Amino acid sequence: MINTAALYLGIDLGGTKIEAQLLDKTGDCIWRHRIATPVLTDDRDQCYQEVLQRINTLVSEGRDIAAGRVMCIGLAAPGSQVPGSDIMQNCNSTCLNGRRLQHDLQQLVGAPIRLANDADCMLLSEVFDGAAADVCHQKATSTAVFGVILGTGVGGAIAVDRRLLSGPNGIMGEWGHNRVPTLAGHNMGRDCYCGGTDCIETHLSGVGLATTYRLQAPKGEALLDARAIASGDSALCLQVMDQYYEMLAACLAGVINIIDPAKIVFAGGTSRLPNLVTELEQRIGRYVFSRQLRTGFVLSQHGDASGARGAAWLWRDRSHKT
Repeated sequence: MINTAALYLGIDLGGTKIEAQLLDKTGDCIWRHRIATPVLTDDRDQCYQEVLQRINTLVSEGRDIAAGRVMCIGLAAPGSQVPGSDIMQNCNSTCLNGRRLQHDLQQLVGAPIRLANDADCMLLSEVFDGAAADVCHQKATSTAVFGVILGTGVGGAIAVDRRLLSGPNGIMGEWGHNRVPTLAGHNMGRDCYCGGTDCIETHLSGVGLATTYRLQAPKGEALLDARAIASGDSALCLQVMDQYYEMLAACLAGVINIIDPAKIVFAGGTSRLPNLVTELEQRIGRYVFSRQLRTGFVLSQHGDASGARGAAWLWRDRSHKT
């Protein structure tokens, strides 16, 4: 139950940034601050301690702004907790794996913290007051929404009637670590940090897109990042983007065939590449097991603020327990 007198601090722990937003009960942002995430080094203990300290700094700043008002704290993490424990797993910020992140932060800041996967938090923000807020009001067969993060990594989440779904393994929606389908022209054989090979993340993340370009570029040619590739007009850029959109369509079709969502919401820097939704709409039909596709594809309304906003709204999610 949302506390109408409280303020809500959401913190999004990303691969390159840690963002905090302080919201009031209506969702208006009172304060927002972003700092860099510690660079991952071989000293995993030092990296982890630095993550804790930087989050603690943001909490302290939020308290100063809150000026004595009750402040509920939520954290969007790049991984999930092992069910039945508070041990982190599947974090692409690998210094977090095996750590009691929620416990350690609560000890440090002296207050309860709700924690969820960053994709879950993004989707929670969008189903409450964002791009998918209208779904539960539609007289439709499905009120399921699938959330997609395309950025440094690739993540996913599922919500039904504005309630996040979870499962016995703590991996609900983690489509980024399914294996990509083998499509003509794609360079296969990419190792993933999770121990798998050719996970969707290794092909459809921003890094994955840049890797596709690098593997096909002539020796000695300057390498480009994802945004430069997407905006480039060379034959190679156009070819790589064609491959990227085709792979995205094939991978998301598998999700649609299983959960048949009313909407798919995209967030993350790579999701903002030009024409992504248009390209997907034109291609995905031939991979979906239906003559007519009614699933809607939308970009997140709150952009890169969705993770922090959703972390704050963990305190109003009916499915979440402290």
